Amino acid sequence: MKRHLVFLVVATLIPLASLHAAETPRKVLPLPGETFLVQGRAAFVILPQAKPANGLVPWVWYAPTLPGLPGNEEKWMFDRFTQAGSAIAGIDVGESFGSPDGRALYSALYDELTKNRGFALKPVMLGRSRGGLMTLAWAVENADKVAGFAGIYPVCNIASYPGVEKACDAYHLSTQELSTRLAEHNPIDRLAALAKADVPLFAIHGDSDTTVPLEANSGEMHKRYESLGGKMQLIVPPGQGHNMWTGFFQCQELVDFVLAQQKRTTPNP
Repeated sequence: MKRHLVFLVVATLIPLASLHAAETPRKVLPLPGETFLVQGRAAFVILPQAKPANGLVPWVWYAPTLPGLPGNEEKWMFDRFTQAGSAIAGIDVGESFGSPDGRALYSALYDELTKNRGFALKPVMLGRSRGGLMTLAWAVENADKVAGFAGIYPVCNIASYPGVEKACDAYHLSTQELSTRLAEHNPIDRLAALAKADVPLFAIHGDSDTTVPLEANSGEMHKRYESLGGKMQLIVPPGQGHNMWTGFFQCQELVDFVLAQQKRTTPNP
């Protein structure tokens, strides 16, 4: 009888353990880190090499966290962030194109990290390509929670990429409806709050980018932000497009910018 009971208990626990393992997201990261779920979406955290003995953990908020991203291209700068005492985090919001649904998931990750994991209240946003649209869309609505924004050929303008017709489904709107209401959602049209909060911006963006054109994205954001009184550093590598050129991902100016904003906004214990 006892053997049967032991077998029954073990047999009952096995599927539960398997289910728990299946629910834990698996993600290959450029550096060792933790993956977990936030509202059913895969999120990750890479902790700094030496966590602060006191006080909150500075962090970089990376996007897009789609399958395969962040990739090995980010390893160089991630390593420098962690060496300097900064964590990196992100959440997979799918192809949300900066929509309210994606922004709500970002808020959920922010709450998880700042309320439950001891992370600093003002991360530096880091957007690669369409990750720029994701991070900026949240930042313009949460300017008081942002230390800075850095982008690698970032999308800043829905009309440029992916285009209103392709983005409208993520917004649960028709093409005409999103076109009419574009200024309510488009980061490049909503920069005033960031400028008012004195949030510095940075971008490195090639002048030969045909996927996310410089002029309609980082270039236009630079013009608009400075006209609002904001500060933005823009580096334009000549002849570079939307590619994996090492200079985009091993940009010391970008690393220096991120760490400077963390130092500026993270209070000492």
